[in-house]
Amino acid sequence: MAKRKKQPKIMMADNADKHELYQAAVQCSEFEIAFYEDRFRDLRGKRRKPKILREDFCGTAMLSTDWCKSHPKRRAIGVDLCVETLQWGADKLIEPSGASVKRRVTLLNENVKTVRPEAVDLICAMNFSYCVFKTRKHLGGYFKNAFKGLKKDGLFFLDLMGGTATIDVNEEEKYLDDHEATYIWEHESFNPITNDIVCHIHFEFDDGSRIDKAFSYEWRLWSLPEIQELLIEAGFSSVHIYWEEFVEGRKKDEYLTGTGNYREVSSVDQQESWLAYIVAAV
Repeated sequence: MAKRKKQPKIMMADNADKHELYQAAVQCSEFEIAFYEDRFRDLRGKRRKPKILREDFCGTAMLSTDWCKSHPKRRAIGVDLCVETLQWGADKLIEPSGASVKRRVTLLNENVKTVRPEAVDLICAMNFSYCVFKTRKHLGGYFKNAFKGLKKDGLFFLDLMGGTATIDVNEEEKYLDDHEATYIWEHESFNPITNDIVCHIHFEFDDGSRIDKAFSYEWRLWSLPEIQELLIEAGFSSVHIYWEEFVEGRKKDEYLTGTGNYREVSSVDQQESWLAYIVAAV
């Protein structure tokens, strides 16, 4: 009698969705939206609230979707080059949000350097996505297009990572309780001659299975002075830097712990790792 072939064990990584994991690991629309609203109020006064957002390098357009869900009169435009990722967002996020949100989210499979939809109140390029542009010509060209895409009182939002640990080869981990998985952010290499940096996102599950290189990035690690100079050259009237406030760590091996609160600064001490928000005003 022939032996029954043993069925391969289904591992957690086999059924995992890398986009859902990415959203759980690195995105927080609630914080981003509140930050945009607060900065618009601080820098532009209370005469009106921002209604139209353009999310460049939008990926699944999670932020665009949540922006429209946050107020019935808000609209969003998501721009990205990856058709498959845009479709995932349309199917998994926008469609389930209902007809009203669906009408108010526009997804464009276009290049952020040349896209020219209607003028908007806010443009954002989060998660260091713009660092894909490795020369002043290309990054400056993108900034100029963003400037032209904003209303006369519009704001442009970027974020940037830095610190001494950023240029080291290392890994950072965060456990995702709802997914029974560990998010791993890896710095694979850094070239100090060009400031080119290669990073990967991996996910490791409780059963030992993994998704290696779920996402990979080859960027230029720009500095804050370079970014500010290019934004002014692109036409923006002012650039504001917001730095996360830190407190002394509670554990012996923790030196500083981020509070999640950001304040505008012009001078700070160097840190092992930092995240800053950059806000450019038309």
